[in-house]
Amino acid sequence: MKISLVIPVYNEEAYIEDCLHSVSKLQVTPYEVVVVDNNCTDRTVEIVKRFPFVTVIREKKQGMIAARNAGFNAATGNIIARCDADTHVPKLWTKRILWNFTKYSIDALTGPISYYDAPLKTTMLARAYLDMMSPIHRGGETLIGPNMIISRAIWERVRSKVCLNDKLVHEDIDLAYHIQEVGGIIRRDNRLVVDTSSRRIKRNPYSFFSEYPARFMKTLMYHDKAIVQLKKKFRLPAWYTKRKFHLK
Repeated sequence: MKISLVIPVYNEEAYIEDCLHSVSKLQVTPYEVVVVDNNCTDRTVEIVKRFPFVTVIREKKQGMIAARNAGFNAATGNIIARCDADTHVPKLWTKRILWNFTKYSIDALTGPISYYDAPLKTTMLARAYLDMMSPIHRGGETLIGPNMIISRAIWERVRSKVCLNDKLVHEDIDLAYHIQEVGGIIRRDNRLVVDTSSRRIKRNPYSFFSEYPARFMKTLMYHDKAIVQLKKKFRLPAWYTKRKFHLK
């Protein structure tokens, strides 16, 4: 199995070097590392080009979904992994990815995250989030953006179906729904952990605690089956199951 690692970037000069240093130390080297330049105006691309194992591609359409899709489409490995530019991957990350795809019949894989620049380094919050999402996915698993791995085969099946509006969906949750809608299996490995930055919480707490939850609900509204489950559990009003969002 060949792992393609995709890293979308937009003005990440303060973080991308540490991310790629962690990638360079992986015990199992990725088949390729694709960094998607999403119109950077700082020194990000200059820094990335110092790493000879990286291929840089450009995506002119702004947004995480467009950048992710461009990277996934460009990847040539039969396993596509994704992390964020402010993520540090542990040395055994790719080795454990291969172990999971070899041992289990799965189409996608995820694991918890911890915040390396938070007062308390723990995966507890991420694991609680994944536990919360499981009943919404009818017992399945969701995906976490900085620690997301899918097979090329399942990407070929869902890439024309995924939602394209960054403002109305969380791209990782949406991708998980579409994988499950075509019968794909997502596995969670609690030992597959990456470290990422808590900068979004620290620098813009309003966005993290207000805009993020609002977009979370919009994502669920688009996928009616999830809303049906929430309505039963939390007695949501009927209009939650009727509202539609045009996301293409």
